[in-house]
Amino acid sequence: MTTDDYDDLLDVRRRSFGPVPPAERESWRALVLPALNEGRYLGVFEGSRLAGAARVRAFTQWWHGRPQPLAGVAGVTVNPEYRGKGVGTRLMRAVVERAAGLGDAVSALYPATTPVYRATGYEHAGARHLVTIPTEALREIRPSGDVPVRRMGAGDAAEVVALLHRLHGAARSSGPISWDERTWAHWLSQEDDFLYLAPDGYAVYRWDGDRMRVDNLVAGSPETARALWSLVGSASSVTKTVLAVVAPDDPVLWLLRERSEERLTAVRWMFRVVDVEAAVERRGFPPGAALDATVEVEDTVRAGNTGRWRLTVADGKGTATALPAGAGSFAGPRLGINGLSALYAGVPTVTLRRSGLLSGDDSCDEALDAAFAARPYMLDYF
Repeated sequence: MTTDDYDDLLDVRRRSFGPVPPAERESWRALVLPALNEGRYLGVFEGSRLAGAARVRAFTQWWHGRPQPLAGVAGVTVNPEYRGKGVGTRLMRAVVERAAGLGDAVSALYPATTPVYRATGYEHAGARHLVTIPTEALREIRPSGDVPVRRMGAGDAAEVVALLHRLHGAARSSGPISWDERTWAHWLSQEDDFLYLAPDGYAVYRWDGDRMRVDNLVAGSPETARALWSLVGSASSVTKTVLAVVAPDDPVLWLLRERSEERLTAVRWMFRVVDVEAAVERRGFPPGAALDATVEVEDTVRAGNTGRWRLTVADGKGTATALPAGAGSFAGPRLGINGLSALYAGVPTVTLRRSGLLSGDDSCDEALDAAFAARPYMLDYF
């Protein structure tokens, strides 16, 4: 799609998700137009009528601390009169091919419904975790050092991107994403957000009705974690609760003086391996993990992924080598692309077997689990 399709795109968005509020329309336009210019919007048409559309967003995603490009699928919309006619499936098959054409080996999305995405190879992988914390509990987290914290804005976008690369690499994170510098500059210019930057961390939070909402808070040291969370907690005199997006093992959960029952919401996201060879080569692995296993993969969307692959992992790096088709049956591990995508994201082999996503010989299961071990999460919604 091109900028000439903008009005039709706005119309299908309105019919699928509701109107873009007037206050948000200029922001939406500012994000959509560059994507149209870059060929990152795909549309299904009947003649000149737009039946459905989807956007392929450019992200960086970390797997065991190693960054790689990610195709983030968003804005998947189908006009009401075309629903139930296979438009969504046709659109998603094209999205997967477009992601490959853009050079992305992996892709992720937040599903409004699961079947259409499963049918094109996406599988449940991780979540965006939101926890409700009493503001008073955050106020009791006392700073333990002199951490310089300043306000940040659009001009700090490059520093934030570089900071995320350092922090997620050091933490061996799996799953979190980063917007590109241009998009970060857009988000850091939002006047209603409270934006603070430290040498090894940052916080993005705002009012959300009568409570505070923390959308991003990342810290590379205990001193910075204390400084930023206590900053949020300083609002305890005017609001009782904070809704915070956190990692499942976020340090703030161990900094709280009291912790028993928690109100937690997990917003699920799905993941797909687009290119088996490149995805394994680009992923980080635990340095002590060792793997040498041959698996058989079936991908009904991307034929190049179908076949037998030798997976090797050593010294924190992995390879996937395509093997010639052998004669006779294959007794080793067999996965559809859904199962391989879930394995890549750290879903244990026992879960994959019991859900029918993995079959065949199980002698390599422990080695597969050790190599692909992960607790994937995201802080950002798209």
